[in-house]
Amino acid sequence: MPVTDLLERNHKLYGDEVALVELNPLMKDTRKTTWKEYDLVQQTSPVAYRREITWSVFDEKANRVANMLLGRGIKKGDRVAILMFNCLEWLPIYFGILKTGAIAVPFNFRFSADEIQYCADLAQVHILFFGSEFIGRIESIADELQKGRLLIYVGDGCPTFAESYRELVADCSSQAPLVRLEEEDDAAIYFSSGTTGFPKAILHNHESLSQAAQMEQKHHLTSRDDVFLCIPPLYHTGAKFHWMGSLYAGSKAVLLKGTTPEIILDAVSKEKCTIVWLLVPWAQDILAALDRGDIKLEDYKLDQWRLMHIGAQPVPPSLIRRWKQYFPHHKYDTNYGLSESTGPGCVHLGLDNIDKVGSIGIPGYRWSCKIVDESGNEVKQGEVGELCVKGPGVMTCYYNDPKATAETLKNGWLYTGDMAMQDEDGFYFLVDRKKDVIVSGGENIYPVQIENFLSAYEKVQDVAVIGLPDSRLGEITGAVIQVKDGMECTEEEINEYCQKLPRYKRPKKVIFAEVPRNATGKIEKPALRKKYGAEHLVAQQNLA
Repeated sequence: MPVTDLLERNHKLYGDEVALVELNPLMKDTRKTTWKEYDLVQQTSPVAYRREITWSVFDEKANRVANMLLGRGIKKGDRVAILMFNCLEWLPIYFGILKTGAIAVPFNFRFSADEIQYCADLAQVHILFFGSEFIGRIESIADELQKGRLLIYVGDGCPTFAESYRELVADCSSQAPLVRLEEEDDAAIYFSSGTTGFPKAILHNHESLSQAAQMEQKHHLTSRDDVFLCIPPLYHTGAKFHWMGSLYAGSKAVLLKGTTPEIILDAVSKEKCTIVWLLVPWAQDILAALDRGDIKLEDYKLDQWRLMHIGAQPVPPSLIRRWKQYFPHHKYDTNYGLSESTGPGCVHLGLDNIDKVGSIGIPGYRWSCKIVDESGNEVKQGEVGELCVKGPGVMTCYYNDPKATAETLKNGWLYTGDMAMQDEDGFYFLVDRKKDVIVSGGENIYPVQIENFLSAYEKVQDVAVIGLPDSRLGEITGAVIQVKDGMECTEEEINEYCQKLPRYKRPKKVIFAEVPRNATGKIEKPALRKKYGAEHLVAQQNLA
């Protein structure tokens, strides 16, 4: 069943009920914030507001988008991108794209202009929807971006190089378009990263999206009475597909812009949220605020909050032990996954397995797992190897990249690049990463991008970027810099130079030392990780 059928079902059955709430609490004025300073969650207004739409309005808006796109020549298999912060327009646009049979292509809102251009070209995007916060970046590449593409602006004050979303959809039909969709039809492209640091386009079909919706509902027993609090950005597979449990159940969800402990607990209290997905740093911040007495649980209505689930990075068992002291009635789940597996859930702990905290869990609904050695042979239980997953949520391919696809997909199995072991009870534990990716606070950071940037600095002879242990973020980015002979360099100089990078990519620690390379010229990162206490970093986090 195509996932769009669920939206149409909810329209028919629950049309007058609230589907989505957009909640922007009163925050400091961020109008002077440049895009390079954007957080993972971003307010879009210095003024507090609350907006909501019903299931019928949600579906009708999606239909208007679909009919507008069809009227502009979009057909099955075409690619349509979204570059927007979380808002009430995001999901109707996404589903409107899907209803045409086109492929929805969400962009990370922290992409630089050249990354936006690169991804638009890689995915061969025909149309790009973008919000007001991205005018500067889009304008800087508009001449090139517009070649063969339509740019659609979502917001007030449409720039001259784009067309207005509101004007385009105003007179379009709210009836469902007559486009037949099948589960095997291509549906969405999400972005990961390759060895070059530039994104790879991950193609999923409608079966993947429907699988994610069913799985999320089954894993967390989401009912019509539940209210899901969604904080991470919707371009992220985790946020989108966790929300789809609410879509499957026909229940309400709240899109929250803000991550302070006060904002989160206030939203849970006032919106009567029952299910909350947190990233590790946000959970740590809530616990720290409770420990300090900055917030008091009795000031909020939290009895209805039944489930806290967490993911995107290894979860320290100590965090969950502390959490249960404050919230003893909470069910708890952690989820593991990749964009290539339609986000989290291909492995999950399960609501009744809190005694196995530290494990990523067991195979999720309709998923299988195995651990293999370098030759692809399964290892014995208790031995370490590469984790492989198989199920209806596995990607179709890396778009237009058969070589990378063949390296990652083998006989239906997705090779994750994560090293794991299985205990005697069948639970899987992450041990280390085969790839160099750094996961800091749930954000994937690719060292090659930062290494290439730092290597251009006139005083840098060589550079290696690795993940270093951090109690709050799991990992932080560390730059090992070898200075050119006869020159002197300070951490302050490097930090100043790195202001040109988005904040989340800037090294949090600078180490001046020799960068070891092997006979073929490859950086010996395992040696660096061992030297600076980052060996088996994932296992360290699991034991914390």
